[in-house]
This record gives sequence, C-alpha cells and structure tokens, in this order.
Amino acid sequence: MNVKDFLNKKLFAVTFTLCMAISFAIGGEPKRIYIANDDHTDFMWSADADTYANAFIGMIDFHLKLADETATNPPAFRNRFNCDGSYWLWTYEQKKSPAEFARLIGRVKDGTISAPLNTLVSCYGGQPAEAVLRGMYYSGRLERRYNLRFPLVAAMENQTLPLGLASLFAGAGAEYSWRGVCGCASKINNNVLGERPREIYWWTGHDGRRLLLKWYSLGGPGVGGYWEAGSPASAIRYVDSNPDFLRRYRDPKTHEPYNIIGLFGFGGDDLARKTGIAPPPVIPGVPWLQQVVSSPYCDHFFDIAQQESNDQRKIIVSNEQDFFEDFEKNYGTSLDSQTVTYGNEWDLYSASMSETSARAKRAVEKLRSAELLAALVSLKYPRFMANHVAARDRAFNDLGIFWEHNWTADGPVSRPQRAAWEEMLVSEIEYYVNSIQGEAIIRLGGMIPRPEKANRFFVLNPLGWARTGAADFAYTDSTNIHVRDLTTGQDVPHQIVKLDGARHLRILASDVPSAGYKVFEIQSGAGTAPTDEAASVSGEGSSIFENESVKLVVERDGAIRSFIDKTRGNTELAATIGDLKLNDFATKSDEGEALRVENRGPVSVTVRARSEAGLPHTTAITLYRGSDRVDIRNELNANFSDVRYWTFSFALSEPSLRTEEVGAINLNQLKSAGGDYADSHARYDHITVNHFADFTDGLGKKGVTISNPDLAFARLGNSSITKLDTTTPQLNMLAGGQVDGSWLGIQRQNGNTHFLQRFALRPHGDYDQTAAMKFALEHQNPFVTGAVISEKDGGAYPETNFSLLTVNNPNVLLWTLKAHDDGIEKGLVARLWNLSDATAQAEIAVAPGISGAHRTTHIETDLETISLTGNGKFLATFTSQQMQTYRLNLK
Repeated sequence: MNVKDFLNKKLFAVTFTLCMAISFAIGGEPKRIYIANDDHTDFMWSADADTYANAFIGMIDFHLKLADETATNPPAFRNRFNCDGSYWLWTYEQKKSPAEFARLIGRVKDGTISAPLNTLVSCYGGQPAEAVLRGMYYSGRLERRYNLRFPLVAAMENQTLPLGLASLFAGAGAEYSWRGVCGCASKINNNVLGERPREIYWWTGHDGRRLLLKWYSLGGPGVGGYWEAGSPASAIRYVDSNPDFLRRYRDPKTHEPYNIIGLFGFGGDDLARKTGIAPPPVIPGVPWLQQVVSSPYCDHFFDIAQQESNDQRKIIVSNEQDFFEDFEKNYGTSLDSQTVTYGNEWDLYSASMSETSARAKRAVEKLRSAELLAALVSLKYPRFMANHVAARDRAFNDLGIFWEHNWTADGPVSRPQRAAWEEMLVSEIEYYVNSIQGEAIIRLGGMIPRPEKANRFFVLNPLGWARTGAADFAYTDSTNIHVRDLTTGQDVPHQIVKLDGARHLRILASDVPSAGYKVFEIQSGAGTAPTDEAASVSGEGSSIFENESVKLVVERDGAIRSFIDKTRGNTELAATIGDLKLNDFATKSDEGEALRVENRGPVSVTVRARSEAGLPHTTAITLYRGSDRVDIRNELNANFSDVRYWTFSFALSEPSLRTEEVGAINLNQLKSAGGDYADSHARYDHITVNHFADFTDGLGKKGVTISNPDLAFARLGNSSITKLDTTTPQLNMLAGGQVDGSWLGIQRQNGNTHFLQRFALRPHGDYDQTAAMKFALEHQNPFVTGAVISEKDGGAYPETNFSLLTVNNPNVLLWTLKAHDDGIEKGLVARLWNLSDATAQAEIAVAPGISGAHRTTHIETDLETISLTGNGKFLATFTSQQMQTYRLNLK
C-alpha cells in the first residue's frame, strides 16, 4: 500500500467515525451489514483434491498477508477470511511448517480467519449420526490443543436439510450456521425457494438444542444463495432497499425490519475466481501468490466496506461469528423456532453408488464394536492406539467428506475420477475400523485367562444392555463337541454353519453382559443342550417357514407373502399392494428356483431363494431359536442403471411410519398433521432411513420394525416430490439408482455387479421407540468372537465374564464407548442417547469405578465437571430424545 492510499484510508476512517458519532448523537443507529468473504469449496467438482489442496494453502497465505497489511485499519475494515471447512486447516497443517500453522491458528483465535466445525460442505440426509460427528473430530482436537472453540457450522447449497442435524451440530458445540441454496439441479421450484417462511430463526432439534440459522430467501444478486457476496456492492444495496427483502426480513414481534444483516460468500463454484487463477494457463515466470494478489477477481472486502458505508449504514468485514453474536444480542429473544425436516435432494445421489455407500455405513456401525475392543485393550495396554492414530485421523476426515455435496458429479471432474475418489475414501475408512478390531480381538484374547489346552472363545457384546442371540466363531475342528457357558456352567445350543464359504461354530449366547463379554468352552463329546431344530420348513413352491414366534410364507423369489405374528393372536402383518409383497424386488417375471434349506440346527434355520425377477438375486431368510426376529439377506448379482427398490407391504390400517433420520426419530407426516415434515419448501419422495423404520397400525395394537443396515433412503407409499403419502402402508427401500436422471450422480453404479442389502423384521404391539432402536442395533451389531489364548495366570480380565459399563435406565442407550481421542490417559468417552420422548436420568457405572466425570461436546471437548454419586458412579440427565457425551476417568 502506498502513502497516498494509506492517507486516503485514514481520512475515510476519520470521516466515517465522525459520521457515526453525529448519527448516534441525533438518535439514529445506522444499519449494520456484515459482509464475509466465505469461500465455497466444490471439492472434486471444480477440481481434484491436489488442486484444491494448493488452492487452500494459496488462499490462506494470501489472506494472512492481507490481514497483516490491514491490521491498522479500523476493526470493521480489516481483512477477514472464512474457510468453509476444517479440511482447509487440516491441509495447511499437513503441508506447512509448525511455525506457519501456529501463525494461522493465531489468526483463527483473534477472529481474522474463521472455519466451521464440519470438514467440508456435505449432504447430510443419508449419513449415519456417528459419521456426522466423526467428520468434526479434527476440529475437536484443535479446540483442545489450542484452547479455542469453533462456534460455526455449515450445510450449504443442497436445497433440503434434515432435522436431526440441528441436535448433532449443537451437541458438537456449534451455535451458529448460515445456509444458502443453489436453486439448481433441483426439483424444488425457485419461486418456492424465493419465499421462505422465515429468513433467520432458531433451528431446533427434538431435544431442544438449537442453533441460530440464517437462511435467506433466494433472490436478488445472489442473496439466499451460497455466494451472497459474489457481487458485494450490489448485494449491499439490495438488502438495504429492496422492498421484497425488507418485507420478509422483519422481527415477528415488532414487524420492523431487522437492522442487522449478513451477506456471506464470494467465490461460488468458480475456482479461478476464488484463487485469482484460471489454470491453465498461468502467467509464465510469475509466482503463484503474486498472480493471486494481482488478480482483479480477488475482491478486497475491506475496500468495499469503506466505500459502501455511509451515515445510514455501516458495512463490516465479517468473520460470520460477529454477525450472529450481534444479531442474537439484539433479536435472539424474539425469534421463532423451527423443528422440521425438509427431506432429501442431492443427498439421494449417493445411491448412485449404492454398494460403496453401504460399505461406508457398515464401517461406521462396526466402529461401535471396534472401539469397545480397542478401549478394553487400551485400559491394560495404553500404547495400543499409537500405531493407529494416523489411520484414524484419515478415516474421520474421510467420513467428513465421503458425503460431500458434489455427488451431483456433473462438473469438470469426470464421473470415473469422482467415483474412484469415493472408493478410495471408503477403503481408508474400512482399513482403520478393520485394523483396530482385528488387532484388538487378538490382544483381548490374550488378556483373558484359561487353563492350559482349554479350547475357549469370548463373545463380546458392544451394546449397553445384556442380550441373547446367535454368535459365530470361526472353527474348523471336530464336530463331535458341545459348548459350555462358563458363567452358568450350562451347555448351550450349537451348530456348524457356513458363512461366505467359511466354516463357523454358531452358538446361542445368553445374557452376554453390557459392553462386555462372556467366555465359552468347546468340549469333546455330546452335551445336554437342546438339539431340535430352531424352525421348521414345509410346502412346495412357496414354503411355510416358522418357529414358536412367527410364521412366514416365502415365495421362490424371496418375497414374503404371509407374515404371521403367532404371539399376538396369529395376526397377519403382510399384504400385497400394487402386486408387491414383503421384501419384494419386482413383480414376477421369473418364479425362481426351488427354495433351499441350509445351516439348519438348534440355533437357527435359513431358507435361500434364487431368482431372475427384476435382476438376478438371492435372498436368505433366517429364523432363530426363541426369537421373533426375521433376518433377510438380499444380494443383487448384476449391474443396473435404473432406479430399484425393495418393497415392504403391510396389512395395517391408518399407519404411522417413524424412521431414524440423522440423529432424530421422525414421525413421517406433515407438521400441520402433527408430524415432523415441513409443510412446504421440502422434498417428499425419499425419506431417510438410518437404523430403523417402524410402521404401527392406527386402529389396533400391531406393527412391524424394519432394521436397515445397508441402505439410506426409502419412498413412503406412493409419495412424490411434492406429496408425502401417509396412508399407504408400504415402504420402498431404495436399492440404488440415479433418482433425478442420468445426468446427476454416478452412472451405472460405477460398474458394480454385487450389492448386499439386508433387513430384519420384528412384529410388535404398541409402538415402542426404544425397543425399535434396540432391535435394529442388535441386528446391525452382531456379537464379536475371538479365541482366548492366554495362559492360566496371564489374564488381565476375568476368566468367565466382564462388563465395562452399565446404564440403569432402559430408555437411555449406550451409543459409543471408546478411548478419548487424545489418548486413553484422558479416560473413556461414553455417548448415550435418551430414546424416550420424556426427560430422563440414568446412573452410569464403569468397572472398576469412576474417579472423575465431565460432560463434553460430541467431539470430546470438556464442558463441565459432573459430580459423582457416593458409589463411584454418576448421574446423567437428558431432555427428550437427547444425546449426551461424557468423559470418564477410571479408578
């Protein structure tokens, strides 16, 4: 900056300050308009990962330099820059020196550079709740390492927004969020997007947690979009004077226009505009950073703020947080709250790589058992995680970007390149989960004592309540055996089964402790456990398949024509609607082969169907001894390019459907009818189904829970983009496809020819939310088994059984139990979810006892100390449907 420019800026600052003083003196406060240069990252859309890594570093360096140059300006006119994800900070830390990163963190702490909690801009509708949280874990590590907090979070460009995300974001420590939509590649009309019910409100979850959300109607020069300040001067003048904007942007109590306005985002999709470079070409011989500085596209917001300020309005270069703090202070008490879901749009495009997306979902679920195993081992061998930290950090970042919003795949980056990147991400996630589980199984097996030569194995329960079910242990020895439960001294039912071509010993493991294990011993000869088969199969063509709880009629293509609940008066639950039954893939074009019975024994019996109906597929249905659970394992064995569903039709009147959607349990009805779906501005054709969907009859006391381990979305009845069908008792689980046409998403499932798509059914009486979630968690988190290999006196854990954590309230479910992200020396982390619609308390006990407890954010940053009860336990308190996270130090 030359002397003339410096003096001109100083003169302007003095003049501006004098004008403000005169304005205040005569009683009028100027309007405050905050403008934020918030970059929007179109990762793997505008450019590939390496190009964006260089852009991140170049932009941060450029704005750090501008911050130094404008440090003597009045605060409102200093340079500020806003990253749109923690991945910017991660990349900078990985590629720059510690001193350079410390300089950046200093600017984050003083408010010059801001970043939200989220990794990058994502579509959240199809994500498991835990994936959302793990994508913010890097921010949590930075918070603790540098004693700072990240109050911002962003979910951008996609036209829809899930309800449960509000609770997850707020629980992670976020307070504020801004949102702009594209109004492109959308089935929601732009006229609708241009007239929102509220421009700014408290975005509130079922648990009462909330964020202040700025979501302007789409209109004007980018206002309401995701680069509102793309033309800063024009946007300023629009919000200052446009009658439509001022009509909407009003205090609902006073009906006066808000005097505090935010305009965020500059770069949009244009990587050249954001960086100042249109690669290629570049200017030969001129350094990259110098080209950025000299670019006419790099707007200097501090200049614009000075030029557009006058005695009626003050323009402030914003870090976004300052706008929210100002607005909340002045208007927070008068704002409305909104607790609705807007459904799914771009979220749906992850179904265009259905098997890859299913693998990501399975890996997130497997974290539950893998991290419990790692915690048990770490408590006795604190260095266990040392070799896994780098893989963990990559995996959690990968979870933050796997569902990145450019699943549209319609940009400059080719679809094959985008698809290969998604495959790489999911492989890294699986690698981390599988590696810690695999090593921990061996190490835990060496920590449980056994007599010399005894053939023993442990059965681990990763869930927070004692449970009974089938457990499978890899086994190739003699079949002339019996299996003894060492806790009870009783023999247990067992059988030999083949799973994916490998031989296993399957047992019925009873009362396996909460977050703990039981040990079983394989002994020679016959035992005393029951040997009669767990279920019977009869009939030709379609087969009657039943146990003491349920009776099925299974057709040759794997569809279920009849589903009778024998425990409630032989109630029929299945129906045929539109020629489709339960677990029906297509109307019949091929009856299929004769059903085969396999893996039959005293623990379980399986029938297998194979058919060409719709696509070549196999279906294996399993019933278990003493259980009303019906397991369904579907495998598609061909590629497809159209949109496909698994249909579940039920004999229910006036049905109510509830589903888990990204950290919330939603009633899938319109808000005006008492449900959780927005009456407008939403898309209704595909709802989110995470762990479960539950249909309950409105006239009688009957219903069915569907567990869903692999897929993410479903169409309710005959729902369309503009209408939610709440009367048809049919759920169509989206097996895959490009739901909005071949130009959005990955074509032909990226060539995949094998798709694993499982479900489980459970009949019930009245709807019980906790029971529905427990059923789904038990189905999706099978017992983990491992050989006991230590010597008699070499064990660090008890010989027969152990429980690490117990919860005394059955409605409060253990969601995660793991070593703290900063190391086991910081204690264990327990995440718990109150599934009831009422407030709740739960006493938490940990073996061998708790010496200290802290409530933390969901990303493990301490919030407050929790007092212990007299017996070394602590009492956790929850609002309805609330998830809480705690850090526990053990005695």
